[in-house]
Amino acid sequence: MNSGLDQETNVSKHPFIQKVLQTIMDHDMMLKGTPVLVGVSGGPDSMALLHALMALSDHLSIQLGVAHLNHCLRPGAADQDARFVAEAAKKYGIPCYVESKDIYKDCNNSGLSLEEASRNARYRFFHEVCRKNGYDKIAVGHHQDDNAELILLYLLRGSGSVGIGGILPVRDSIVRPLIRASRTEILGFLASQDISFRLDASNLDENFLRNRIRHQLIPLLEESYNPRISEALNRLGNILQSEEQWMNQVLAPVFEQTVTEQATGRIILSVPRLMDLTVAPLRRVVRRAIQQVKGDLRRIAFSHVDAVIRLALRGRADGCLDLPDRVRISRDMDQLIITKENSPLRQTPRKMDTAPGLDYAYTISASQIAHGDVIYLHEIRTLVKFTRTSADDFHNRPKKDGNVAFFDWDRIQFPLTIRNHKADDWFTPLGMTGGQTVQNFFNNNKIPATLRAKTPIFFSGETVIWVGGFRIADPVKVAASTRNVLVAELSTENG
Repeated sequence: MNSGLDQETNVSKHPFIQKVLQTIMDHDMMLKGTPVLVGVSGGPDSMALLHALMALSDHLSIQLGVAHLNHCLRPGAADQDARFVAEAAKKYGIPCYVESKDIYKDCNNSGLSLEEASRNARYRFFHEVCRKNGYDKIAVGHHQDDNAELILLYLLRGSGSVGIGGILPVRDSIVRPLIRASRTEILGFLASQDISFRLDASNLDENFLRNRIRHQLIPLLEESYNPRISEALNRLGNILQSEEQWMNQVLAPVFEQTVTEQATGRIILSVPRLMDLTVAPLRRVVRRAIQQVKGDLRRIAFSHVDAVIRLALRGRADGCLDLPDRVRISRDMDQLIITKENSPLRQTPRKMDTAPGLDYAYTISASQIAHGDVIYLHEIRTLVKFTRTSADDFHNRPKKDGNVAFFDWDRIQFPLTIRNHKADDWFTPLGMTGGQTVQNFFNNNKIPATLRAKTPIFFSGETVIWVGGFRIADPVKVAASTRNVLVAELSTENG
């Protein structure tokens, strides 16, 4: 591999290097003398980042290290990537830290998506290397086109301004010096300096939404609507990031007035003060409280925030919600208590003075199903048992009981959510091609109001997959191609 960096003075004047330097300076990404760990996959983005920082190392007086996590997702190719990175670091005399991690095992244990489990493992590894070896910053290779893809992804999901704001140039100790550079600029720099890199075949797999956005949607937008769509989306993200910073400043006194008690892993909000807020600051106060308790807002969806608000604003003065990552929300009279539990939230039967019709939302991970956890929906006093079985075993089971549902496991997105019915819930009932609201389904099947209040609605992501005890959704049915089956069984507390 020829880096082309022997004439460092000339390389440092390259327009790409100058753009990276300006980005670092504009965002105060690293002080002179900062030890910087560079996350290097071996792909074009991270190799361009590594060589840019090498070219700027004397000017910035920074000390570099390289970290590479082998995710063990692509047999053979992943090991070759790790060797490629290690050999490059050795050639340039840069300390290199390589580790392997079985991400499939992480997915099975945590219920996270492959992408999220990979990301979590990668950043845990980076932070651990920093802690053990004295690095202050972690530099990663996200660029302008990555940001445009993410902004579109969040737009398609109907996210708020935080998500649509895109990737932050600096977040805690993580810096992104390439965030203003396009993929074209990166590839042009690599070609001009004869820098080798590896390609990940999974980036071409259009089964992943992110890849379809990259290879289908963005080219369509560039060709038919705006040839500079990536720049436009990044400008939108920058505007929203600036406004989000301002909104956080505006919200700070409102949040402080709403918090009545705060400690590590626990925040108590005043319900009367929450009731005085309009919907926009109310959502922000709830999100900030969850973020402070949890540490971040990953896996916290709009539906979770909405459920917390319903719990806070309803007439009754008690109730409980369990959110992802062991976050528990409890309503106790005029207090809304948000806590981070030390152990997994495994719902067990609890005698509570509750009545049907309360708002509730339970999150179930794939690992809970693997552990055989029984989920207790205490608001409606119903037990839910999940099991995973093979298609062969499925064909030998009786299918007559409406309280037992069968789903194609590979069509399910984890974690699952079980919550109460809401007016705008919508699904495609088994055997139908068109959709309808759950409310219309109840009406068409003459389900009594008292029974509707006790009917749990099961979600995969944002999609209804089962109106509990009545009908599953057609897209997740067991078909001839099904290999693994998810079984869900409902039973009442006394039955």
